[in-house]
Amino acid sequence: MNNKHNTFGFSTRAIHHGYDPQDHHGALVPPIYLSATFAFPTAEYGAACFAGEASGHFYTRISNPTLALLESRMATLENGEAAVAFSSGMGAIAATFWTLLRPGDEIIVSQTLYGCTFALLHHGIGEFGIQVRHVDLTDLAALEAALSPATRMIYCETPANPNLRLIDIAAVAKLAHRQPNITLVVDNTYCTPYLQRPLELGADVVVHSATKYLSGHGDITAGIAVSSHALAQRIRLQGLKDLTGAVMSPQDASLLMRGLKTLALRMDRHCSSAQAVAEALQAHPAVQWVTYPGLRSFPQYALAKRQMKLPGGMIAFELKGGIEMGRRFMNALRLFTRAVSLGDAESLAQHPASMTHSTYTPEERAQHGISEGLVRLSVGLEDIADLLADVHQALAKCSRPSMRPAATAAHVLR
Repeated sequence: MNNKHNTFGFSTRAIHHGYDPQDHHGALVPPIYLSATFAFPTAEYGAACFAGEASGHFYTRISNPTLALLESRMATLENGEAAVAFSSGMGAIAATFWTLLRPGDEIIVSQTLYGCTFALLHHGIGEFGIQVRHVDLTDLAALEAALSPATRMIYCETPANPNLRLIDIAAVAKLAHRQPNITLVVDNTYCTPYLQRPLELGADVVVHSATKYLSGHGDITAGIAVSSHALAQRIRLQGLKDLTGAVMSPQDASLLMRGLKTLALRMDRHCSSAQAVAEALQAHPAVQWVTYPGLRSFPQYALAKRQMKLPGGMIAFELKGGIEMGRRFMNALRLFTRAVSLGDAESLAQHPASMTHSTYTPEERAQHGISEGLVRLSVGLEDIADLLADVHQALAKCSRPSMRPAATAAHVLR
């Protein structure tokens, strides 16, 4: 594959990396290879492909030219050696877990996780003799104390879904790699490689729900894992080929590459608009607290500035009056769409406790920092004046004369 664009900037690589139109009859857009299987010129070549001695394509569940181009672009954007594409983010996470963990192993995970990841750990991985331990990864002393000879993986999201808690990736990686058999896996969905590159900070594997910002248009489900060549090959041949079969379609790979072309532009807009919405929420007397990495009141503001290029497009907040007032706010929204997922062009609002994180019990949500009244906003690409007007008119339906200005979110992140 032509990699003449390796030394170019982020957006240039997102648009051009690994592809030369002159190698494809001048087609500016890479072709979509819809074939499930691929012919061998000789029996010997086919045998070499199956033995891993030749790099040709032979079955789309293992590799496909369209997917291979996407994988090469994601690897260069994350500054990794190789990537594996999946049909969903959960496919990428599950394949990584099943490949790298065995009965008797221990996985240490951060306190706050996406609801389906939490369910996979406790109703899947944990039922097969793998010990799952939640540790406050913002407390390095607690992490150091938790590490044991059985620890094989540390897994975290940063920022975490939905309360935006950050993990110091470099510091956790330093502790993890004191033991050579621990793999640090970081979910980078909220940031994308445009805002944060965990591999550069010491992580071993980066996973994404590419359904979100990487695609950016809400029209596919997809996942990505990026790592070294050796780890990627294991995840491909075990977790993808044999254990999950969670194969991305060539059509979705093409749509995802289309999304990557505008990723930097979209993330800039998501972040600038989210900053304005977060500031408006924080100033409003109906708001109990708001957490957003771009606010100076954010407890981990210094870490956000150090680890992330920009603070992202996600906001978490709670209104005075808790869950009932949050429902009133959501039902009053006119432009924000009430829907799960995130990272779309459309602005979205959802209630994690009853939606994306309903797999937690109420006690587990309290333990892991997900308040019952938390509202999550994914700030989209609409005109910021229209978004602010929608937020203000919805907040007006939640206001009380005696309400004080919003508190910070320090209590949520503790």
